[in-house]
Amino acid sequence: MAGITSRKHPTPPSLTYSVAAASLLALALPAYAGTTVTADPQVRDAKRLPGIEVNANLDAGYRADMVDSPKFTQPLIDTPQTIGVITRDLFEQQGATTLTEALRNSPGVGTFYAGENGSTTTGDGIYMRGFDTSGSIFVDGVRDLGSISRDLFNVEQVEVTKGPDGTEYGRTAPTGAVNMVTRQPLRTDAAVASVAYGNGQQQRATADLNRQFGADDAFRLDVVGQDSGVPGRDRVRHRRWGVAPSLAFGLGTPTRVYLDALHVKQDNIPDGGVPTMGLPGYATPDPARPQLGQAPRVDSDNFYGTAQDHDHVTEDMLTLIVQHEFNPDMALRNTTRWGRTYQDYLLTSFVASAANLSTPDPADPSTWALARSNPNFKRQSNRILTNQTNITANFVTGRVIHDLSTGVELTEEKATAVDVAPLGGSIWPAANLYRPDPRAGGLRYGETGAWSTGTTDTAAAYVFDTLKFGERWQVTAGVRLDRYTTRYDSMALCGARNAPGCGTLAQGTPVQGLKARVVDTLPNGKLGVLYKPAANGSIYANFAVAQQPPGGNTLLFSSSARSADKPQLDPQHASTTEVGTKWDLLDQRVLFTAALYRTVVRNELTQDPVDEQYYQTGRKCVQGIELGVVGRITDDWGISAGFTRMDAKVTAGQAVSNDGSRDLAYTPRRAFTAWTTYHLPFGLTLGGGARYAGSMKRGTDGAIGTPAQTGSYWVFDAMASFPANRHLDLQLNLYNLLGRDYIAAINKSGYRYVPGTPRAAMLTASIRF
Repeated sequence: MAGITSRKHPTPPSLTYSVAAASLLALALPAYAGTTVTADPQVRDAKRLPGIEVNANLDAGYRADMVDSPKFTQPLIDTPQTIGVITRDLFEQQGATTLTEALRNSPGVGTFYAGENGSTTTGDGIYMRGFDTSGSIFVDGVRDLGSISRDLFNVEQVEVTKGPDGTEYGRTAPTGAVNMVTRQPLRTDAAVASVAYGNGQQQRATADLNRQFGADDAFRLDVVGQDSGVPGRDRVRHRRWGVAPSLAFGLGTPTRVYLDALHVKQDNIPDGGVPTMGLPGYATPDPARPQLGQAPRVDSDNFYGTAQDHDHVTEDMLTLIVQHEFNPDMALRNTTRWGRTYQDYLLTSFVASAANLSTPDPADPSTWALARSNPNFKRQSNRILTNQTNITANFVTGRVIHDLSTGVELTEEKATAVDVAPLGGSIWPAANLYRPDPRAGGLRYGETGAWSTGTTDTAAAYVFDTLKFGERWQVTAGVRLDRYTTRYDSMALCGARNAPGCGTLAQGTPVQGLKARVVDTLPNGKLGVLYKPAANGSIYANFAVAQQPPGGNTLLFSSSARSADKPQLDPQHASTTEVGTKWDLLDQRVLFTAALYRTVVRNELTQDPVDEQYYQTGRKCVQGIELGVVGRITDDWGISAGFTRMDAKVTAGQAVSNDGSRDLAYTPRRAFTAWTTYHLPFGLTLGGGARYAGSMKRGTDGAIGTPAQTGSYWVFDAMASFPANRHLDLQLNLYNLLGRDYIAAINKSGYRYVPGTPRAAMLTASIRF
């Protein structure tokens, strides 16, 4: 195919001038402010210089007052945006070990989507406010690529920003982003090790060692080892080990240097889900066999994969962070990162259609079988190299106080995928529908010669300023420009779907596939106005925009007419209007937040019913309310809770839910999450939590007889911990106390689902040295 060399609309001026202007502005403004800035007590109280050194505050009651990024210069109570921070003490008390589990503390955020018919969502497949947010995951402010499951063993807190984050991060999902803040060395000597065991053969061990050497330098080492089954699921396995060493120099001095490394290996057996046969809403996919619609439900423990299924992941990361405080009102932070992720994946993914369900004896379900029809392969590597420079400055112009954050970012990202398929017509044996044999195997497969590679180079510049007009009013404004070049090349198998024809070549011969080059500039911005009726509260209004270009989630383009990753398309555009209020209550122990929001996403791809061509005329809207409360009600009583109600619909274009309604799929209309603990006088801590997710509709396709939606559910958990002595703590976690049977995720066709965790327990022993 012919290469695409440019966009069809004019390219804005070079970003070089914007980068230079932002840098000069940051350097010039503090000089203008002079020494009068630090003499103003309002400036002293308002300024926030970036810092990584994190000291655990056990009295905070799961509450964090700031996010880690220097792009947010104000405390959370004075930040005009919905931002939730999930602290380490919260997710450790819950026994959460992965990012997906930690995000259960954010209402309406989860892995609700199990994938397309022929593929299964892997890793942290996160949906937030109606949209896939898997490509908007960051580690210490740097994008983390790859569809992997991220462990929390070296994470200090998880930050969830809701609403367009294009001004902070560049290309992002339209409804938010997730940032994981890693642990860093401290000026102390400490060591903690933990071992955990639970039913379902859950086994896990971690260690966290911190050592100070010299007056201002320290070393920290976090390690993890895990070999765990999944309660309620046969054969599914999570095996991983990881090591995260870090060095810090100059702690407590104006110049601090952090050198971090991460190496994680995973050897998992993935979960392809369970057929929806027998669930509410299931009917026969074959009118000639009505008994299929009356069949008993299959056991949710069943594993329909084979002995060959695997998910091998290797993740490596090197990070250098340099911080320097020029004076009390001006600081610099520079981050350099190289990261690489490689995934080799094979999963038996089935389509339980009429053609794939055999009934040798229609009256005897024990003879029925399901074809293992869709081997799902992935061999993909992702790489990132980036340098980010940020300058924060606090100064005064007249009677206005400024908190400025500006910077530049240079990034190269690369994704390479190799096509793998069965060889010579090799297939797996069918699985007995009610007694599948996981020992089946023997599939011959290999690389086909098809591949794709995408590289995106980005130069970005941004500037944020919070202007304070006295004690009551402040305005936060920000703008960011991302100038990017994406180069894509591929080899395809001729005659395959969306591939060139074969002509005189044999069917399946590798030929040149899609080849494209796209150059564009993404402008993003936000504007917020905040009023403080009292020192402990704020009322705000905020407007923000974000854009996601084709290939933005994966860096890989598509030639499919139905794909939003066609290189000819314009970026997806999202805008959010939010009004809200935040209050410090109970003597600043508890932070209460409430927000009304409306997000409109434009340039969505939709098919014209007349000419059956695809155009970017679609529009979607998500609006609702979100409430949150986090903190410590008393010295012994902590709480974290959130509620959201979302109205997510298609406002222009085709319906995307299977029932034909305008509702967005994989989005619960209502969601609630809560966790609370109470510390008793004799050392025992008791805790518990509840989660609610409303019913969700699945995507639309041609599937017959499958459920159109999942049911709502409540899940209740509990925890008890006790210090046996000064060196040993014991913690017992109980999950799904009522044994609720529920659907955690469903795939697009509704042929299969992922069952929720049944009643389970985990015992953890932590040893302090």
